[in-house]
Amino acid sequence: MLLQAVLLLLDCLASTLGQYELCKSLVSTDEGSVWEYYACQPKHQSMKDFMRIKVDPPGITCGNPPERFCTLENPYLCSDECDASNPDLAHPPQLMQDRERSGLITYWQTVTWRRHPEPLLANITLSWNKSLELTEDIQITFEYGRPTIMVLDKSMDHGQSWQPYQFYADDCLDAFNMPPKRVRDLSPANITRVICTEQYSRWVGSKNEKNVKFEVRARFAVFAGARLQNMDGLYTRMESMKGLRDFFTFTNLRMRLLRPALGGTYVQRDNLLKYFYAISNIDIPARCKCNLHASQCLLQDGNLQCQCEHNTTGQDCQRCKKGFKAKSWKAGSYLPVPNGTPNTCTIAGSPSGSNCECYGHSNRCSYIDYLNIVTCVSCKHNTRGQNCQHCRLGYFRNASAELDDESVCIECNCNQMGSVHDRCNGTGFCQCKDGATGPKCDDCLPGFYWKQGCHPNGCAYICVHMRRWRGEGGSTQSGFGHPSHGPDEHNAALT
Repeated sequence: MLLQAVLLLLDCLASTLGQYELCKSLVSTDEGSVWEYYACQPKHQSMKDFMRIKVDPPGITCGNPPERFCTLENPYLCSDECDASNPDLAHPPQLMQDRERSGLITYWQTVTWRRHPEPLLANITLSWNKSLELTEDIQITFEYGRPTIMVLDKSMDHGQSWQPYQFYADDCLDAFNMPPKRVRDLSPANITRVICTEQYSRWVGSKNEKNVKFEVRARFAVFAGARLQNMDGLYTRMESMKGLRDFFTFTNLRMRLLRPALGGTYVQRDNLLKYFYAISNIDIPARCKCNLHASQCLLQDGNLQCQCEHNTTGQDCQRCKKGFKAKSWKAGSYLPVPNGTPNTCTIAGSPSGSNCECYGHSNRCSYIDYLNIVTCVSCKHNTRGQNCQHCRLGYFRNASAELDDESVCIECNCNQMGSVHDRCNGTGFCQCKDGATGPKCDDCLPGFYWKQGCHPNGCAYICVHMRRWRGEGGSTQSGFGHPSHGPDEHNAALT
């Protein structure tokens, strides 16, 4: 008992060690109390309460129409029924995330494999509309047998693209042409490898083994030790090993169920009512990804939201607040342990910020000796100038954007055939060739026709110019070739 208590204490210490829970602390200095800032992250929690579940294809959930089903243990006793119209007999998807406080096991269930040999396929997609980071093993609890073949996928871009997280099969070579592996077979160098495991797919009796896992703790243990006592080692690797943090990051998860539990080595076609999928619980321990700029993550307007510190903002604290872009945004760092580096966004001109304001379009400055000035280097987002405050040639200022906005400069998009060059004035109007008109010089004046540029239309062109020569046609067009703007406006300084 004493040994168990000690081990439990060690586990508790491991779970709290180096968790970066504080974003700032008030410390005393010779000049008074000042805030000291640290890298920080929210505590981990079960994400099952916040996930949205989608099941497809349509009609894969049992009960419409009502259907009988059997169990693998007693395949000839088919007295159970699934009926979507009866709350006591229905098995909808939301039962995968309920708390089962009554003690009665509830579960989602599919139709039976009555259409064999057509594959019985089901996809379960879990979404949060938020970037998350795994902190413990994912665990999916199957009733009536675990699938013999399934795939766990993840997305980092809200379901726009997917990549496999892990393959599961009773025979990995046959199902996926992959040799079977366990996480314990992995080394620090290949800990992010996507593997196929047979550990959770072999038939051992549904009463004994129900869980399918995606092992996170065992991967952490490669760097932090078996009982995760060396969390400093893990956090150091999180910073130094390319792709390690991203490996545990996701916005969506998807389970592709490809073949149900068989209860043996082959399908018994005389009793297909015993083959189906049933899931009673999905547990996903994780924390909100806040880029080490928040210690709390709360539900707001139905979505998880980091409570950002360090002058950052956004759902994941993924950018600097307006007015705090003296240098480019950067995620916090776990190093040096145990408090890390906050990489706080700073206001222009602040002592802790850069001496040169670049409006977030550059993170490097250079001193030019013979001019005695400091200038921004390698301005991004199509900006230029000493402080990245102007737009590059071929771009003009977006009047609705702040100077520190990444979309502050808009491309002129002058028509190459109709414009003198690719530059435009401060309102986006291009300088047109003779006969061309329009903001982008992609239209023709009366008396001209378009054919890879504007060309005079014979007699009509001569008549127009004769009238102008006689003073009958009013004032001539400005050099920019747009009748609604005078010379002064069109000859404004180009950006």
